[in-house]
Amino acid sequence: MTTLTVFFCGTGSTKFDNKNSTYWNGELVATLASNHAGREFAEWVVIDGPGTSNLQADELFTQSKDYGLSGTLFGKGWEENVKHAVNIVIGRSDWQREKLTETEYNRLKAAGIPIDDVKVEGSWMWRKYNYGDRSVTQQKLQEQIIKTFRKDGIIPTRINVVGWSRGGISCHMLANALYNDVQLRDIPVNIFAIDPVPGMSNFQSEKVKLEKNVKEYVGFYARDERSKGFSCVIPQTSPLTKTHIYPMPGRHGSLVGNAAADGISGPKTLAEPGQIVRHFAEACLKRWGVTLNKTLNLTHAQLENLHTVMGRDDSKYVAMRKISYTYFTELDLGERHVSLGSKGVNFSAVKGTIFAPATGLTTGLKMEKDSYLHIR
Repeated sequence: MTTLTVFFCGTGSTKFDNKNSTYWNGELVATLASNHAGREFAEWVVIDGPGTSNLQADELFTQSKDYGLSGTLFGKGWEENVKHAVNIVIGRSDWQREKLTETEYNRLKAAGIPIDDVKVEGSWMWRKYNYGDRSVTQQKLQEQIIKTFRKDGIIPTRINVVGWSRGGISCHMLANALYNDVQLRDIPVNIFAIDPVPGMSNFQSEKVKLEKNVKEYVGFYARDERSKGFSCVIPQTSPLTKTHIYPMPGRHGSLVGNAAADGISGPKTLAEPGQIVRHFAEACLKRWGVTLNKTLNLTHAQLENLHTVMGRDDSKYVAMRKISYTYFTELDLGERHVSLGSKGVNFSAVKGTIFAPATGLTTGLKMEKDSYLHIR
């Protein structure tokens, strides 16, 4: 029995952001992935977000390309990311990088490995260099890791998905892709999403609705984000899905470790939202069968103190509402505009018995005895 955890980074974010100084203790998704104690590819995989110059192209299980600015603006490339994740699930690539790169060729030459000389093709104006073929591709190596270390068969028995921003929406897309595959639709899926934002004109059904294969959905949403084009999605879930959503003061980046007063850059000032979200992400992953090498393990008293500090600093979080990643801000009766399924509503309208707690995004920020009871 194998639990596979897929980590989807947000737009412009990569697996190396666990060391990114923009986040005082590492960006959350990359940090969780780096702390996973299992075997990469067999038990976990981290996937760079759209708009990251296709740095992972050589190791993807499906062919992708650098979409440049359209990746940042429109999320181009996330369909390939989801396809890659599905192929990781089944343990089989549909594409391989068979050609050596110039860097690989030079490294092998320097090491004295007997390989053919570079072939120059085409005229001087359209010259191309062929550095030869790889004897073993990255994809073949990863497929072998999967075959070797997945227990009791290739197909995982449980899949966890974690994502921030467009990575959170990618969680929705992957869950739906699995449900639409008759071979994979019965695998139970758990999702931990941090402020899932699709960007403008990206509210198609597979991004805003989830099927019954999702057994538990946990989402944290940034109360004070007001950037135009940053409407977050609270997906329409099945009545059979345990759905837990929570508001958190701060901006889009505050929830994954950006502690700057403006939510963009600056010294560690408002770190509490990121600490709380990280603690519960780790708690959920442990409940879902994941072993992590390093966790916060916050006590109730520590969580209570973090909430007290957030309450004291509430005016600083409110001031964030005047700042935008996209220059323009949205103000809907003083609230953030969100998408409840495919319907646009205000932040405080997201509540009801489909959620546990039923207070949904109106849940108070004071730490009570039964706060976060459903996800501890």
